[in-house]
Amino acid sequence: MNPTAMRHAAAADPLTQLLDAVPATGWARPSPCEGWTAADVVAHLVGTQRDFLGTHGADLGDAPDVTADPAEAWRAHTAGVAAALADDGLPTRGFEGFFGPTTVGAAFEQFYVWDMVVHRWDVARAVGVAADLTDAELDLVGSGADGFGPALYREGICGPALEVPAGADRAIRVLARLGRAG
Repeated sequence: MNPTAMRHAAAADPLTQLLDAVPATGWARPSPCEGWTAADVVAHLVGTQRDFLGTHGADLGDAPDVTADPAEAWRAHTAGVAAALADDGLPTRGFEGFFGPTTVGAAFEQFYVWDMVVHRWDVARAVGVAADLTDAELDLVGSGADGFGPALYREGICGPALEVPAGADRAIRVLARLGRAG
């Protein structure tokens, strides 16, 4: 398995477990993403990944119906993404990205894997369960935020950084950089 496929699987597995545990009534709950429900977060993940990978030659088939069953839609989608990323040619395909020349794999890891970890936390908050981000995931979120620089706060990415109370734990400090209150 290539590194991009491995990083996708590492982020997709805990996200899938969380989504499978969301009760039917949880999908309509507001997420920390202003104006989005928990189901909207899943629709965002599915839609942005499909757009990005499709633009770069991946055939993910028909889009799953997130409104009917967000968890099932995610499972179908992420299985297709895993299959696409397993083709070693896709992650190594070069293109001109927002930050300059890159590969599909590097861009997918930098943004889409990062997005899966951050939005796992968002869905967990929406449905009232702990996201339990690991130290490695917090490292990923923090380094991803560093890598985006000022672009992190562009419309549609993250809200302004929040003040954190003295003595706040690491997760609260890292997520506050993304405009999320722990």
